[in-house]
Amino acid sequence: MKSTFSRLFTTISLILLAATVLISGCFQWLANRYLKEQAIASLQNDAKVVATLFKAGYGDKSISNQDFYMALTVAVSVSGADMVICDGQGTLLMCADSPMGCEHVGLRLDKSYRDRIFAAGEFTDTGTIRGLYPESRYIASVAVTDDLTGAPRAIVLVSSPVDDTLTNIRRISNTFLLVTVLVVLLSVAIATYFFRRQSNPLRDMARVASAFGHGNFSARVKTSGHNPQEVEELALAFNNMAASLEKGEYQRQEFVANVSHELKTPMTTISGYVDGILDGTIPPEKSREYLSLVSQETKRLSRLVRNMLDISRLQDQGGIPEEQKSRFDLSEMTGQVLISFEQKINDKNMDVQVEMPEHPVFTRANPDAINQVIYNLVDNAVKFCPVEGQLGIAIREGKNKVYLSVSNSSEDIPAEELPLVFERFHKTDKSRSKNRDSWGLGLYIVKTILDSHGENISVTSRDGKTEFTFTLPLVR
Repeated sequence: MKSTFSRLFTTISLILLAATVLISGCFQWLANRYLKEQAIASLQNDAKVVATLFKAGYGDKSISNQDFYMALTVAVSVSGADMVICDGQGTLLMCADSPMGCEHVGLRLDKSYRDRIFAAGEFTDTGTIRGLYPESRYIASVAVTDDLTGAPRAIVLVSSPVDDTLTNIRRISNTFLLVTVLVVLLSVAIATYFFRRQSNPLRDMARVASAFGHGNFSARVKTSGHNPQEVEELALAFNNMAASLEKGEYQRQEFVANVSHELKTPMTTISGYVDGILDGTIPPEKSREYLSLVSQETKRLSRLVRNMLDISRLQDQGGIPEEQKSRFDLSEMTGQVLISFEQKINDKNMDVQVEMPEHPVFTRANPDAINQVIYNLVDNAVKFCPVEGQLGIAIREGKNKVYLSVSNSSEDIPAEELPLVFERFHKTDKSRSKNRDSWGLGLYIVKTILDSHGENISVTSRDGKTEFTFTLPLVR
């Protein structure tokens, strides 16, 4: 399986190679065309100049033959091209490099070629001139005619080898190729460094994911701040996921430990009492008393299982569906819950302070779930309120919300414990021995129910008073 680095490297290398081939081909074609056009244009210009000199030296006699030969020699040396002059019949009169006479004098041009030159006045071609130049050449021809009669007088042919232009093209191409290779190598080096740097966070994520698979939930991906924004965001999201997994694993372990702890005591009690009855350790006359204790412990286990099932059901739902909500009077429900605690309140001789509007306070929620919220909060308040303590219940209306508060007089909960009171199985009494009826699930269920409604709950504990306040929507 190819790595991200190898895939990116191969892709970029192929793109660079294709781009280099395409650019090189286009460059050579354009350079060849440009140099060819420049060479022909230069030959045409030289041919026109020599034609003008010929007319001045051989026709109009503006200058002497000696001056013409000298000017022709200078023109040849400056242009670097080969020049020949033929008469009107196409017979070679002179070579510019040996104007006083050369071995080519007397050669004749093809009649068809001569006629084409005089017909066009100027003519360019690429090819060979038999008897003069065996190699292929760029040729520019200019016809010299009589100004009065228009009769053919001479033909000036200026040429240069095609190989000279091709040599220049090769030199330019070689230079271009060298620069291109250097650029490609530099690009590959930079791309290699860049892609390795880009792939390092991905390798770290793979390493951290592997560590997760081996149970190390503390591993994290390093973020340097020098990576692209997308990679940094991915690394941060990965670390957040890792923190969530670590927290989830901690909660799972804590949950297992807490459930094991909570189940151990009642199961040991039940087992001990039953074994005592069966082996005769407990006298028959006390069997009923101990069976009553076994019954209480069994009910406690039943309540624990029921509470855990309620929590699981709410978490699976992810929220209370609208069809399970209805409009009801929150004041009436609170009063009914409070009446159900009458016996416990009287047993502790508690002072109950109730502050509720005289008119109905309507809200929209799941009635059974909210009834359980109020019941758990009042049960918690009564349970931890001292004898002759004070229990308070208050309902007040806001703009769009109704606020229900349940308070009791008790020792202040330490500040560091307040954020934890809604955690599953959390108790401020770490020994768990003061209140055997408390599982540490009541407030967790309250928080879960309100979260499923999209509502909030808060707690304060100061000056000997602990108060829980939660919100619900106010329906006019």
